Amino acid sequence: MSTEPVRVVRHPDGVVELTLDAPGRANALDLEMAEALRDATARVARDPGGAVLLRSTGRTFCVGGDLRAFTGLDEGTGAYVHAVATAAHAAIHTLYELAVPVVTAVRGAAAGGGVGLALVGDIVLAARSARFRLAYTDVGLTPDCGASWFLPRLVGPRRATDLVLTNRVLTGDDAERWGLVSRSVDDEELDSAAYRATAGLAAGAGDALRAAKRLLREGTGEDLGRRLAEEARQIAALADGREARDRMAAFLGRPREPESVS
Repeated sequence: MSTEPVRVVRHPDGVVELTLDAPGRANALDLEMAEALRDATARVARDPGGAVLLRSTGRTFCVGGDLRAFTGLDEGTGAYVHAVATAAHAAIHTLYELAVPVVTAVRGAAAGGGVGLALVGDIVLAARSARFRLAYTDVGLTPDCGASWFLPRLVGPRRATDLVLTNRVLTGDDAERWGLVSRSVDDEELDSAAYRATAGLAAGAGDALRAAKRLLREGTGEDLGRRLAEEARQIAALADGREARDRMAAFLGRPREPESVS
């Protein structure tokens, strides 16, 4: 059995499956996981087949950054968070730039950076019981993983602001109504529905699908790469501050050590 936190499987029908496989920690993004995702997506980009399926194992898609890895580093927190964000952003940018269609299958929680990772798909399927929640401001941070770029384009600026500032939870059905995902499906049908959708795209008119995807991407405004760099800078700057560190520790139920006074 593979111990890699991210797996790539190439199927004979042209589907390339990219799987987050750290279910014991809800597929959270620490530096190891983020770098594994970056490296796996780079391998996919070299040979993406006819279509790519991004999915996860376990009951949770991805809860975003691993707060347990972020806490306890004190002034080194910002540098660590920046490294995690930079690796995750490289993966998201690679997936976004793939010429072939990308399908994402979301079950359970997609939180924090997991939301951006979910939204990178051209087609996003969500289980009805899925839960989408940004959650950044609850721990004193700002969005990363493309969330501040994807959300306004998908749901409009007003709803995007609502999601980011209030951290409201959307179910799979809510996410479909809001335009966050392509469609929601019964939980037990998610895996088969996502694979069928991906296989159908892989078997489709490849040149036309790639050209159509390029057309849809033209004229959408700000470059994603610049936005990702700014997100990484901002989240790292906040992570170095006392408020974010205190709130992350409080979220995990850990009292912070008092800082010495010189």
